[in-house]
Amino acid sequence: MTRTPRIPNLGGARAFILHRPHPTVQAITRQLSAIGLVALDCWPELPPEALAADFVFFDTDLGFDEQFPWKPGEAPMPLVALIGSEAPGRIEWALSHKADAQLLKPVGNAGVYSALLIARQSFEARKHLAGEISLLRQRVAERQTIVRAVAALSKGSDDERAYAQLRSLAMSWQISVEDAARRIVAMTDEVKTGEESGDDQSHRA
Repeated sequence: MTRTPRIPNLGGARAFILHRPHPTVQAITRQLSAIGLVALDCWPELPPEALAADFVFFDTDLGFDEQFPWKPGEAPMPLVALIGSEAPGRIEWALSHKADAQLLKPVGNAGVYSALLIARQSFEARKHLAGEISLLRQRVAERQTIVRAVAALSKGSDDERAYAQLRSLAMSWQISVEDAARRIVAMTDEVKTGEESGDDQSHRA
């Protein structure tokens, strides 16, 4: 059975509106205030305190990367793009910042609440997916480290015995198999580095 997402309570949330002085800002501010959010407008860039904001509305018509205190696509909160011009370059720029929702200008007396809800859900889904991808990459990296450690211990002979030795080392060191593998790989790399530096010195001699 599919669970219906709960509508979050947005009262007390803080939203920054990154837009030049314009009736659009006033229209958004009125709607945010009616919903119960604290609205703060700014231009031409976001202040440092915006990093703690719950939402950011930003203008795509005159926007540029340096306005944001983060790299494109790495906003720590949901973003709502304010779109006036549908020029491909402007839309592409908005997409590069991974806007979670959009509002078409001119903004009227409605639309902000639904944009907030869509942006929040889209942002949370994207963050959850990024976490899963990061976890999968970590697991892949750990498996590769274990393979390297087993190869170092077996030296091309019995991999099963080498893996058993790795588990035994992990137990004796009282750490996980993954941490033991990282330690073995690090020690192996140190030995290789020492051997290579020794070879260099012998050649120079």
